[in-house]
Amino acid sequence: MSRIDRYLLAQLLSVFAFFTLVLVAVYWVNRAARLFDAVVGDGQSFWVFLELSALTLPNVFRVVLPLSAFAAAVYVAIRMTRDNEMVVLQGTGISFTRLLRPVAVFGLIVALMLGALMHVLSPMSRAQLAERQVAIAGNISARLLRAGEFLQPADGIVVFIREISEDGTLNDVFLSDSRAAERRVDYNAKQALLVTVTGSAVLVMLDGVALAYEGSNGRLTTLGFDELTYDIGALIAPGGRRVDVVELPTATLLGVNAAARAALGVTLAEVRFELASRVAQPLLAVITALVGFTALFLGQFSRLGAWRQVLAAIMVLIVIQLLANATAGVALRRAELAALAFTPVVAGLAVVGAMLWSATRRKGRL
Repeated sequence: MSRIDRYLLAQLLSVFAFFTLVLVAVYWVNRAARLFDAVVGDGQSFWVFLELSALTLPNVFRVVLPLSAFAAAVYVAIRMTRDNEMVVLQGTGISFTRLLRPVAVFGLIVALMLGALMHVLSPMSRAQLAERQVAIAGNISARLLRAGEFLQPADGIVVFIREISEDGTLNDVFLSDSRAAERRVDYNAKQALLVTVTGSAVLVMLDGVALAYEGSNGRLTTLGFDELTYDIGALIAPGGRRVDVVELPTATLLGVNAAARAALGVTLAEVRFELASRVAQPLLAVITALVGFTALFLGQFSRLGAWRQVLAAIMVLIVIQLLANATAGVALRRAELAALAFTPVVAGLAVVGAMLWSATRRKGRL
């Protein structure tokens, strides 16, 4: 690489690092706030929140890196234009096409980062995050053993515990079960114990009363009991979850056959499109960088700045993303159309070529 290429590449990488840190912080804080309410509000510890937050970071980087590449390319192009560096470079005979070489190298570096995320880190973190969420959802103690609060561990189930003694005894327990239509059963017990029987959590209520109301005939039945067991684990513990194709590493996707797809619950179209997407999406980082830098070639100098060119570049990226969403829906239904994942890349290259053609036609050289 020439000295000019190294200079421009260094500028792009330094600004890219800054924008990545800022955007990751903003995006992560926004997601972490919702995650904190869901996790801590569900009775989990702060360490669980930190663990889940760390597992979301690879996906955050996957979303942020193309945006950071675009922002860095736009910022460097604007700064070079404002400081007359672009005019000096063009005065030495360097063409627009030649200026894009370090930008393309910069985009490929970002694409390699995205490739590592798409093929290794993101599937791994998503799988671990899904497993941890399932494990947390089945943590009966964390979801029930909170005194002085009305808890809803499942739809139609409400639990209230006045006090939890040091030996684990639950004092003054109220449980309402309104899952069945036209029927509601309320249990009141002076004491209760949460025990495990054959792997399932059972609430053993002592010295209480059960009130069953039948909505169909308006009948209320009262039943006193000395001891009553309620299988609450079957209501809360999650069942088997469907494996999402994005959680599977690339090596696994390449080796799946019809039997493996049936066992995993994924289709051939999903597997092929996911594999194609893991190659195409990193290439979009090259497109975003080229579009952001090339858009600044289109306008003349203006005291109002380059906001028109930046807005045009943003609109181009929005259209490319809409095209990606539209083609994804088609490709996920037909396995032979998995190559549609590369449509946004091809469209982006066509847009960059059109921008270069427009700029060079106006200024008279390539």
